[in-house]
Amino acid sequence: MNYTEVMVRYGELSTKGKNRKDFINRLAANIQKTLTDFPDLEFHPKHDRLHIVLNGTSFEEVDQRLKKVFGIQTYSPVIKTERTLEAIEKTALSLMQATFKPGMTFKVNTRRSDHHFEYDTNELNSMVGDYLFDHMDGLKAEMKHPDLVLRIEVRLDGVYISNELLQGAGGMPVGTAGKAVMMLSGGIDSPVASYLALKRGVDIEMVHFFSPPYTTDKALAKAKELTGILANYSGKINFIAVPFAEIQETIKEKLPEGYLMTIQRRFMLRLADKIREKRGGKAIFNGESVGQVASQTLDSMMAINDVTTTPVLRPVVTMDKTEIIKLAEDIGTFDLSIMPFEDCCTIFAPPRPKTKPKVDKAREYEARLDVDGLIERAMAGIEITPIYPNQKFLADKSAEDADLL
Repeated sequence: MNYTEVMVRYGELSTKGKNRKDFINRLAANIQKTLTDFPDLEFHPKHDRLHIVLNGTSFEEVDQRLKKVFGIQTYSPVIKTERTLEAIEKTALSLMQATFKPGMTFKVNTRRSDHHFEYDTNELNSMVGDYLFDHMDGLKAEMKHPDLVLRIEVRLDGVYISNELLQGAGGMPVGTAGKAVMMLSGGIDSPVASYLALKRGVDIEMVHFFSPPYTTDKALAKAKELTGILANYSGKINFIAVPFAEIQETIKEKLPEGYLMTIQRRFMLRLADKIREKRGGKAIFNGESVGQVASQTLDSMMAINDVTTTPVLRPVVTMDKTEIIKLAEDIGTFDLSIMPFEDCCTIFAPPRPKTKPKVDKAREYEARLDVDGLIERAMAGIEITPIYPNQKFLADKSAEDADLL
């Protein structure tokens, strides 16, 4: 079907009052960024919806991108036609013939923003419905739960006709809730937490700790590729790689085994907070869920959070593992997350970590270390990489490995 444009409806933005214009502008910018490689598109954000004029671009290609833009409640491919009964009837017939399948039920639903149009909604519903019955076989009307709803919107600039109402990703446009850093591991939980943060409009940058030679280049590539999947929902995400081997070696050498995990996490949180401050973020996100592992008991969270007053937000904190896995599968990160490349959280994991570490003990043990020096050297070694939707890194790394053989 040769649709002329896509009509995007805002959904939750309708609750934003005086900030509505800012939210609409942000959503429009995000949609344009997502569709930047379709040069013929035109974008027209309005108070109640946004119009994307296709100018010959395939709706199917645009559709695949729009599904993942947060802030869109619903959208429809539409045909814009002239404000005459003849044009409306012929366009409605063409659209129904292209999409109707035997056995389906339908109804006509008209809305008018132009109340001076010569026909009212009931008249248009009746006339267009009669026209379709006269020109198509097998039609059956159903007012309550039809398979197809032929939507006719009469506006001052034309008449818009559609019969598909597609669900968008919902949520809020990325960037409307401010900026934060996400502590991204290579596991299942933190990518899901990232997705949920993006859905609430948070513009996140990934902070990933790597520890060569204990962690491999493939572990780093895996984390970057996870970021590429999540970039589908925001257009681009900065990936900040933080060297962590010296800190882990020092902690393992000088501190009791039971507190290795707690002190490591305290260092990670300090580094994430410094990066947040430097990059203008307002909060730190992570993938912790209460009680899944030793570092995620409430006692552990309290001992680790002791190093910062910055809000530490945990989108999956009350979800159980099966819920997190289901969402990881839905957003496409699960298969990559379970690939067996160890990250720095697992390489020095003690066999019996403290599940109820004490804040005063953690402070006492840290006093034996050159905390400022270790932090300063790690910050000096960070690398920032902009990552775009579906960007691949593991395939490149495998090719490099093959060349070395």
